[in-house]
Amino acid sequence: MDTTNLPAGIYTQEKEKQEGILAQLLKKQNLLGWMRLLIFIVTTFVAYKIFVSTGAWGWIAVAVGFAFFLVIVSFDVNNKQKIAHVRRLIQLNEEELEILKGDYINRFDGSNFIPEAHPYANDFDLFGKASLFQYMNRCYTEQGKKLLATNLLYPLPVDDIQLRHEAIMEITPQHSWRQECAALAMQTPVTIATEKKIEAWLQQDENYFTGSRWKAGVTIYAMLTVGSVIATILGVIPSGLFSALYILYLIISSVISRKAAANYAQLTGIAKEVATLFNLMQWMETASFKSVLLKNLQNEVKVDNEQASLQIKRLKIILDRFDLGNSLFGLFGLNTFLLWNVRQSIALHQWKQRNKHQVAKWFTLIAETEVLNSLATLHFNQPDWCVPQFKDTGFYLNGQKIGHPLIPAPQRINNNFTLEGASKIGLITGSNMAGKSTFLRSLGVNMVLAQMGAPVCAQVFVMSPVHIMSSMRIADNLAENTSTFYAELKKLKTIIEAVNRHEPVFILLDEILRGTNSLDRHTGSKALMQQLIKEGATAVIATHDVELAALEQRFPQSIENYHFDVQVAGEELYFDYKLKEGVCTSLNASILMKKIGIELS
Repeated sequence: MDTTNLPAGIYTQEKEKQEGILAQLLKKQNLLGWMRLLIFIVTTFVAYKIFVSTGAWGWIAVAVGFAFFLVIVSFDVNNKQKIAHVRRLIQLNEEELEILKGDYINRFDGSNFIPEAHPYANDFDLFGKASLFQYMNRCYTEQGKKLLATNLLYPLPVDDIQLRHEAIMEITPQHSWRQECAALAMQTPVTIATEKKIEAWLQQDENYFTGSRWKAGVTIYAMLTVGSVIATILGVIPSGLFSALYILYLIISSVISRKAAANYAQLTGIAKEVATLFNLMQWMETASFKSVLLKNLQNEVKVDNEQASLQIKRLKIILDRFDLGNSLFGLFGLNTFLLWNVRQSIALHQWKQRNKHQVAKWFTLIAETEVLNSLATLHFNQPDWCVPQFKDTGFYLNGQKIGHPLIPAPQRINNNFTLEGASKIGLITGSNMAGKSTFLRSLGVNMVLAQMGAPVCAQVFVMSPVHIMSSMRIADNLAENTSTFYAELKKLKTIIEAVNRHEPVFILLDEILRGTNSLDRHTGSKALMQQLIKEGATAVIATHDVELAALEQRFPQSIENYHFDVQVAGEELYFDYKLKEGVCTSLNASILMKKIGIELS
């Protein structure tokens, strides 16, 4: 079987390709190192010979040699940047190969995004170790991670989902483009702290160096200082007088530049992240897209029809010049004679006035791009998964070969399931460990994926847009002195209130009222199901209480019975994890208790 076109084959090919490129770059790095040494030796030898024979003319040899040395250093810096980039690409392909094998639990797991209270997040393993976020996240900026988490927690409108589908389908085959984008984002990941720094600076009014007179002032000042230097060289001004003038210039520039330094202080330490922002923006702008969403993202970030990357590059240049102005050479040279930092403050103010209404869009673009990259990578890695469809005519759910996305394909058991209309309950009975909870999570997780614009683990998946609510994994809270039973009641209360408001919700319940005795549990579960039917709600409920299945006789149009069963051979249990119609008649608790040593009479 030819595997070169499968995801693993493509990642392997790409990894080997980048390893070949890396080997060439390392050879070039070694060559450039020897060239630097050779230039240093030749320059030293030639300059020495000229100094010995003709004197001061040796400085020309030093200057020429130094110029060549700087050129080689520049080549070496660029080469090192390419090496770092290629190594990131190799890392990306190695990680994808590991993820395809099911090894992803050491990746960033998004635990910081777990909400204290949410309709379904804690039931579906959205965040944390071995979570959906950890499996699908390909975001490296904090903005991208936050947007991905938000999309998992809050469904998108159908129109936005369809725009995402179009964009994902366009970039899914472009795995090289997507990996280049990810490698650029990895360089120095953009943080929310940097975004907030820039936002705070944009909102702050400036009191210094904003008037046009400052432009004229720094020009006149530079003409006087540089003129005095030239006059001193020509002998017009004595060196002693120039020394006094220099001290005066130093004092004036120090006093004035303090105000410029205060302006720059708000943006210290962000230059590397701004460089990442520039690289990502430029990568997005140079691509040619056909999908509406990607084209809109490209157009929205332009400033007066100029590419946003050019504006970001200008900001990076200003910040780099500020850093130069704060060096020893800058403080005692550039600032003293040119009011260098004042010039950068003027440039920074002009940049702010032109771009302050666009910057937020830039961060939105990189976040949206990274999320699209994550979803497209998921689609690329799982070509058998389908793109969901939506039907907005009452409640509708039809899934063919639905599986849990976090279960590896060789072990995954898929099931078909359909539920349509209001006042509908799919009641699933079954023995322990037969697959009821996993099936409920498979439904829930795929509906979450569908409503964020992602592909889903199914052959066919058609659903109505709904708000999902669940009660499956309930834990007590010692800090709040809350028992498991009371915690479940609180969760059910929010569900009942939403149902009574006739909100478009889809409910997933696993073992209702498990924290009380069997009689109360049966009575309460029965009453809850009747209330859900009365209020027109739609739900899937898993339970061990097979007596609840008798409600189908009373509500034949509302309750549909399904089950997972177990096959028993002697004292061994065999599960097929297949959803079947009807009520479960096989139980396994007694067999399991016997196997651990409990003697049953």
